[in-house]
Amino acid sequence: MRAIEVRETGGPEVLQLVERPKPVVAGPTDVLVRLAAAGVNPVDTKIRSRGPLIPDGLPMVPGCDGAGVVEAVGTGVSGLKPGDEVWLCHGGLGGPVGNYAEYILADAAGVRPKPAALGFAEAAAAPLVLITAWEALFDRGRLQSGQRVLIHAGAGGVGHVAIQLAHLAGARVAATVSSPEKADFAHGLGAEYTINYREEDLVEAVMDWTGGRGVDVAFDTVGPEVFRRTLPAMAHYGTLVTILDPGADQDLKEARNRNLCLGFTLMLTPMLRDLPEARAHQREILDRCAAHCERGELRIQVSATLPLAEAAEAHRRIESGHTSGKLVLTL
Repeated sequence: MRAIEVRETGGPEVLQLVERPKPVVAGPTDVLVRLAAAGVNPVDTKIRSRGPLIPDGLPMVPGCDGAGVVEAVGTGVSGLKPGDEVWLCHGGLGGPVGNYAEYILADAAGVRPKPAALGFAEAAAAPLVLITAWEALFDRGRLQSGQRVLIHAGAGGVGHVAIQLAHLAGARVAATVSSPEKADFAHGLGAEYTINYREEDLVEAVMDWTGGRGVDVAFDTVGPEVFRRTLPAMAHYGTLVTILDPGADQDLKEARNRNLCLGFTLMLTPMLRDLPEARAHQREILDRCAAHCERGELRIQVSATLPLAEAAEAHRRIESGHTSGKLVLTL
């Protein structure tokens, strides 16, 4: 089978198209999926440049999520059968199991029926960002109807689904964006207020929107500087959740004075630490999001699709920081 392989860390040029053996079902919970598309995520670029997340993980096939058709299942798999269309979040952390390939042998714990309302490209782009946004907003942030939430990078892969999930939950949503076009996009997803971070002061804008109170929940998908700037924009007793390391040099005095709850979300933890109960929760998240997709309440924005052989170009676009929605590799 054709696959993208990383044999050494480095820039996008280390992504090489190779031939690898087609995997075969060997264990009772194995699911062999013929992939139609694979999502491209910022974490893929970090693993490529910094190294795999598991020991002795090189050479590796990248890609944490994808969509395709079940070709075979193990003897212990129930609820999935050959011919089923599925979406999945499995692999891509190191070694030969990843979604930048024509086939993936996944554990059934990470494979769910694909929403019929989504094509393969949209479905491949969705699992990692949906689980990330859900865990950040509801599991860590405890977001409730009527609360005000600030979502950073609202036009991005995680941000654009976070806006929709928060809106569906009855929250009032503000989002940071970098252009009028991205502001229009965020408004169309359910954001009632947008902040152009290139032209506006974040704290002043948030305080204008909230009448000086600050936001109940904030979701940082950008990094340490945004995390720092968000602290004084929080309401007292609010919750700030990040998917990144905020850095060791953060001054948390304002967080303490505001009695803030600080939360961290890494949706890869259940795979990294082999946590069956957490994997089960992530399956539930995908199923609930699938129901939203079937009702037309949740959309996945794919800004571009590229063939598998152009994985390096997809990584270059991700690292440019200018993409909206998601990039997808098609097979």
